[in-house]
Amino acid sequence: MIFHWIAETLRASPELAIFLALAIGFWIGSRKIGGFSLGAVTGTLLVGVLIGQLGIIISPQVKSVFFIMFLFAVGFGVGPQFVRGIANNGLPQALFAVVIASLCLACVYIAAIFSGYGPGMAEGLLAGSQTISASIGLATDAINRSSLSPEQVQEQLNAIPVAYAVTYLFGTVGTGWILAFLGPKLLRINLEEECQRYEREMNIKPVNGNSETGWHEHIIRAYRLKTLGKFAGKSVFDAEKSTQDRMFLENIRRNGKIIPFDESTTLSVGDCVAVSGAHDALVYWSNHAEEISDRELINIPIETVNVVITSKKINGQRLGNLAESNSSHGIYINNIHRGSMNVEIPLLSETAIFRGDIINITGSRRNVDKLISEFGYADRPTDVTSMVMVGGGIFIGGLIGSVVLPMAGIPITVSASGGALIAGLVLGWLRSVTPKIGNIPNATVWFMNTVSLNIFIAVVGISAGPTFIKGLQDAGLSVFLWGIFSSALPMILAPLIGKYIFRFDPAINLGCCGGARTSTASVAMVADVAKSNVPMLGYTVPYAVSNTLLTMWGLVIVLLLS
Repeated sequence: MIFHWIAETLRASPELAIFLALAIGFWIGSRKIGGFSLGAVTGTLLVGVLIGQLGIIISPQVKSVFFIMFLFAVGFGVGPQFVRGIANNGLPQALFAVVIASLCLACVYIAAIFSGYGPGMAEGLLAGSQTISASIGLATDAINRSSLSPEQVQEQLNAIPVAYAVTYLFGTVGTGWILAFLGPKLLRINLEEECQRYEREMNIKPVNGNSETGWHEHIIRAYRLKTLGKFAGKSVFDAEKSTQDRMFLENIRRNGKIIPFDESTTLSVGDCVAVSGAHDALVYWSNHAEEISDRELINIPIETVNVVITSKKINGQRLGNLAESNSSHGIYINNIHRGSMNVEIPLLSETAIFRGDIINITGSRRNVDKLISEFGYADRPTDVTSMVMVGGGIFIGGLIGSVVLPMAGIPITVSASGGALIAGLVLGWLRSVTPKIGNIPNATVWFMNTVSLNIFIAVVGISAGPTFIKGLQDAGLSVFLWGIFSSALPMILAPLIGKYIFRFDPAINLGCCGGARTSTASVAMVADVAKSNVPMLGYTVPYAVSNTLLTMWGLVIVLLLS
């Protein structure tokens, strides 16, 4: 009785079915078995298919609204890295991503031709084997626009979640296993040793003491200079360079008063100084000066803030060089994140900084403000989303994307969804250069990326539910095997292409491969095997390019097979 009432309620209020699929799908997707989890998308799809057995009808407009919002957020997130990859020294990695993404498409196309799959089954194979669920939306639009009859259109749409669900598991796990465990053997390297070698070569200069683990959060101590020699009698500049660790004089009290000073000011016996730095640096001071308690001296406003880099002047500059500049005086870097996946970049002296990077810094308020004014803008927490940019961007991009260009008698269009993706790319890049155009907080980007996609997937699963079981029986084992082929072959060839054609450093080669397949999980597995996050240096540019291309392949595979 209760089950019958729930079923009738879901049929009458299909919006409840969507939220039920999200709740259970996210829960299942987060469960781990031996370190592996299905993920929210697959969990939501499978739960949606199960709920769909009740025969629930949902307007297709629901998934269209959320999917176009998802694509805009994807473009907005990867925009800075995408443009940089095309425009500057990331070009080899960008070209590599194009090659690998094209290889992925070719493998799926070959599988579809040999197996006689229609565009729906082929798209499901593409989305699952390449773990690019975003492509389903563009493929759905393309199938709906095709010359197929309404019955044929529905048959192809129902085939997509079948192939996706069957092939996604190996697409995720298999890719990670190939890159993390087979990849080093293909390259004939010891990945851990290569990453250690790369860190040594990159770390020509020490950066805040311990460059292999990142810069330490700094502390401030007060000292009295009692004797000439180590500090007293030297300039502020020389005193700050007395250790290899980064440390700075923040205040000086002389004759009972806090005085203004600069790097040329000479320290005197009896001066009380406030010194900021890592623990190791301040232990050195403690051994040569008297540590004192002086609340006023160390009562310095300190701020930890994310800074988004927008300055052309420092774009491409090395971290070690920036550490020596006046602009970074009194600044300590905690971490650097890059790209829409928020990948953490290792803190090495030779690590390059690019526009769009987010650097978390700590320092006195005056030093932080000085750096922000020269390097970019402070990405301080905000709850306000620029809906003018979101709504206007999606509208204008969708409008342009809807333009149909006939080529050889075939109507070619990127569709409104593809236009929204391109608009997101453009606006994401523009904001990294001109942040005043608007802001989308991280929480909003997460919602648009994760929740919007999973609502789309939930509707796909619920709508296809009644025909899913029959489709799975008809597809049989072959689609699973073709999924292995389509996932494995590009990832077996990718490290070799990176090594022999693009000449990537062995330490970042597998990171480039994971980025070119937009597989964050696989790069995490590579980093775990390497015991280093150096492979992440090769991840962001290929990810940005391939994330766009593999999504667009949903449209292309339908055009190729229609």
